Amino acid sequence: MSDEFARIARIAQLLRSSAPQIALGIGDDAAVLTGLHGQLALSVDASVEHVHFERAFASLGAIGARAFSAALSDLAAMGARPSAALSSVCLPAEMSDAELELLMTGIARAAQQYACPVVGGNLSRASELSVTTTVIGELSGRALTRAGARVGDGVYVTGTLGAAGLGLLLLQAGRAQEGAPFVERWRNPVARIDAGLRLVDIASAAIDVSDGALQDLTHLCEASGVGATIDATCLPLLPDFEPCARRLGQEPVQLALCAGEDYELLFTTAKSAAGAALGQRIGVITEASAGICVRDAQGQPIALRARGYRHFGG
Repeated sequence: MSDEFARIARIAQLLRSSAPQIALGIGDDAAVLTGLHGQLALSVDASVEHVHFERAFASLGAIGARAFSAALSDLAAMGARPSAALSSVCLPAEMSDAELELLMTGIARAAQQYACPVVGGNLSRASELSVTTTVIGELSGRALTRAGARVGDGVYVTGTLGAAGLGLLLLQAGRAQEGAPFVERWRNPVARIDAGLRLVDIASAAIDVSDGALQDLTHLCEASGVGATIDATCLPLLPDFEPCARRLGQEPVQLALCAGEDYELLFTTAKSAAGAALGQRIGVITEASAGICVRDAQGQPIALRARGYRHFGG
């Protein structure tokens, strides 16, 4: 097993980039970027073993790549274009050089996919594997925020809901073969950077779906001082989502709205045609006094057991 500095040198080789915005990359006390104009968006996200993933559920490369994509999803929700990232990796003492290389290769693959080079970071020992990613993005116009939704705006979501959550349940049950598309969505999430850039001109508010669509919608509504009504019949789902969910004893609407790690963008807009071009309309913004309500095909309220994932309960 290599020592810390040999490992850092190898990581630098794997992550080295000649992107034009990098004046000074990995190897000094800080990175230096040039060519940045206007405002920057910065965010940090941690992916921790036994909390966000189990090593048995995905390859080390996939674990590295999904941690990177999850961090970039926050930039997508702000309408920012990725510019650079910092990666802090904590390793169990028994993790081999070959395993570390697999992990870092996954991070490097994602960095290349999103044109977001890793320009520095940290390496440390820990009792479990974790990857913490700091991302920096450029804003060419206004920043999308959670505040700004107005009564009458449509509520939209990119892609589909609940697929990653269903994939995780299949993995936990040892039944991954019953739903490969759902397992793939959990293992390989995609940060919706392009959609976020297009939303800058049309969205009144936006948030990424990381902890469950209903919980993240609640954050958006609280920031905007509004309520919302969701039509359960309009939720975008992958084919076979409902029967697969029921085979696992799950209620499909509950799972679609409350499962985390979809990393889609939930947004509001008064521009229905533009909104429909980027996502599925699932509801409407209402007065704050109406709260947040999910209704079935008959217009009746649906009682849900929980709104989404919480690290510390409550």
